[in-house]
Amino acid sequence: MSKLNKVVLENVVVEKKVDNRTNNPGRPVNKQSARYKRLAKQAFYADVNSKFKSGKTFKVSNSEYNYSQPSNNNEYGCIVNNISGHVCNVSYIGRTKVQGYTFVLGKKVNVELNLKTLKFVK
Repeated sequence: MSKLNKVVLENVVVEKKVDNRTNNPGRPVNKQSARYKRLAKQAFYADVNSKFKSGKTFKVSNSEYNYSQPSNNNEYGCIVNNISGHVCNVSYIGRTKVQGYTFVLGKKVNVELNLKTLKFVK
């Protein structure tokens, strides 16, 4: 028995939530809201970035490549092809973009990959 401001409460029953969420308002999630779309987009970018950094094989114009990390963690690696080997060096890995370079006939050629449009092989 508890006394709160001259009010006597007896046998208080607290309902346990079935779905284990702490703040469950009981209404469904609005998947068309701007916040939900932004969080889904951020999750997609993080997933694609982790697939690229882990070395998953991806396709660019019917050729398969993958990212190879160096032994030092503070340097960038290179993109290699399964058939011919080394393709280009990576100079920047961002959230949605990877920049690299290679030398063709003595000239430096910049390469830019958009992670949003890469097709990863399963």
